[in-house]
Order: sequence, then C-alpha cells, then structure tokens
Amino acid sequence: MMNRIKKIKEIRNKLSNDKSSIGSWMQIPNSSIAEIMGQSGYDWIAVDMEHGSIDMNQLPDVFRALELGNTLPLARLSEGSLKNCKQVLDAGAGGVIIPMVESADELEFLRDSCRWPPAGRRGVGFSRANLFGSLFKEYSIEAQSPLLIAMIESIKAVNNLEDILKVSGLDAIFIGPYDLSASLGITGKFDHSNYLKTIDTIRSLAQKYSIPCGIHIVEPNVGDLHNKINEKYQFIAYSIDSVILSNGCKNPII
Repeated sequence: MMNRIKKIKEIRNKLSNDKSSIGSWMQIPNSSIAEIMGQSGYDWIAVDMEHGSIDMNQLPDVFRALELGNTLPLARLSEGSLKNCKQVLDAGAGGVIIPMVESADELEFLRDSCRWPPAGRRGVGFSRANLFGSLFKEYSIEAQSPLLIAMIESIKAVNNLEDILKVSGLDAIFIGPYDLSASLGITGKFDHSNYLKTIDTIRSLAQKYSIPCGIHIVEPNVGDLHNKINEKYQFIAYSIDSVILSNGCKNPII
C-alpha cells in the first residue's frame, strides 16, 4: 500500500516552493489504463466522477492500479456533497477536486466534509483508506487534511474568488476552461478576449493570496505544458486517458 501521506506532503512541498505539480486525468473505468497511467511519471491522477463513466464501486481497483506506480489518486467529485467526499476518501483518494465551487461558505463546508474530527465532520470508520482498520492510527493523521482543490469555473466563482482564496486549508484552485467559457457565453472559445481577461483575473488574485493556480491542458502538447509552467501555473492536469487514446489510435495515413 502506497504511503499516501508522504506523497501528499511531496505535492504540497512542490506547491509551496513555487514548483509545478503535473498530473493527468482518467475517465475510462479500467484498472489496466490506470496501471499504465500510474507508471507514467505523474504526481497524481484525477479520477473523473463528474464527466467520466467511473462508478464509486470501481474506485478501489482503479486506485490500487494507480498506487502501483506511486501515483497519488485524486477524485474529481461528481458534485460537492458530504456523501461524495466521504465515499471517495474512504475508497483511498488522497484528496478531492471539487467542481463548481462558487462561495467560501460552500468550500468551508466541503473542506470539513473531507476531514475527520477534530478538524472536520466526516464520518470515522474502517475503510480501504485505512486498510479496513489495520492502519487506522496512521490514517487518522492523513484524514485531518487531505488535498483540497477547488475548481473555479463560473462567473459567480470569479466574483467571489477573493473570499474563496481566503479559506484555510485550500491547497490550490483549478480553472475549468470549458465551463468557465460557457459561463461567459463563449463556450470553447479560449482565444476570446473576455475569456483571457477572466483567466488573468483569476491568476492575479491567486497570486495575491499565494494560492497555487491550476489548469487542464486537454489536448496533449508538450509545448503548451511548458508554456503553462512558464506562466506560473502550478497544479496542471496534462490531457485525459480518453483523449490520449483517441489521438494515438488514429490511422496515420488518413
């Protein structure tokens, strides 16, 4: 069983020292794909419970496969709720990526939903995360502060961003480019001036409050990855299993 708390500390150390933590994204419910991605040199893999087709009962096998490569499994929740936080963390996620965070109060509630008492309100019990009680004492330390990533993907979130960034325990924010552009009425138009202006606002505020900012590079492109690193993005998801597979499978002579 991987040492999740050590891996969480490694990622936090990168973020606190102005380095970039590079991960990737999974949507396909297949442990063999997870094993391949887990051996690919990423710090973390976000298992997508919102737009992927991965069910809660498939998480343990996917997480195990990722852990074989010392890659930290994270879960992008289907929605922010106490139940979802508890279930993915009990399954062994080292942290959560919360979609559509729009206020500080919402984020504080979900932060506490991820933490065992005394730090939070999450239910305590035996689960895969603590090897069904065998590592209960060790996990009780990890459960005080799993990784907490808030997705910023609406105008309402941008308008409330300063308050969101002040929430204690927030490890990073993560721009959701498609939903953010949709909220602006320019879905998928990432070169639109209004979108670029909004991104600059998010990055400037994150820098002001010393909270790492992340983004998703959906189409795999090493040049784009280096550009985002140079632009001081620190929590970067590099492509998606489905996109990598689709691009790699195309007939090269068509």
